[in-house]
Amino acid sequence: MEKATTFIVVIVGWIFSLCLHEFSHAVVAYYGGDTSVKDKGYLTFNPLKYTHPIYSIVLPMVFLLLGGIGLPGGAVYIETWRLRSRRWEAAVSLAGPASNLLLAILLGIILTFLPVNSTGIWPGVAFLALMQVSALILNLIPVPPFDGYRALAPYLNQQLQFNVNQYSNIIMMVVFVALWYVPFVNGIFWSIVFQISVWLHIPVLLAIQGLDLFQFWR
Repeated sequence: MEKATTFIVVIVGWIFSLCLHEFSHAVVAYYGGDTSVKDKGYLTFNPLKYTHPIYSIVLPMVFLLLGGIGLPGGAVYIETWRLRSRRWEAAVSLAGPASNLLLAILLGIILTFLPVNSTGIWPGVAFLALMQVSALILNLIPVPPFDGYRALAPYLNQQLQFNVNQYSNIIMMVVFVALWYVPFVNGIFWSIVFQISVWLHIPVLLAIQGLDLFQFWR
């Protein structure tokens, strides 16, 4: 029963966080000048309205199930030429990671001030909070196609952007292979995630328990 509870809490919470991530991109773009996001239906929490439901929902869920890594969803399609400045372009890109940080902070506050224990929903909530931090760190890596790169891209010359973007998919695969199969990279990544989680008062041991309960098939 506890495994089922944890699984449901994490799945529902993670889908909500993915929708919040995409919504945050869209709402900042809307105020930055791209009002087309409203017509596209992005200013909702409906995942089917996103540009790539597979990239936005399915792949992040698969990564979560396989490795417990908080893969951010594929960004909504923003008509960047409508945005008023490069600062707005950068703000749109950083809005998604900011939503993960805010949700991690909120969950950290809940885990700090409520009577949390190692049963019921709490291992799942702690694991969900940890995943927000992992999504934040992963998404701020300054290489394509992550938002960390997209925030820098408006300040790069177009030829450099074109050259780098050609290898976007390859770079992404290299990052994920390194995270899974290179112990040094994996260790650094999770050390950063755990340290930030501690700063946000997220109980790491309870989160690890939540991961074990979530991956009930292991």
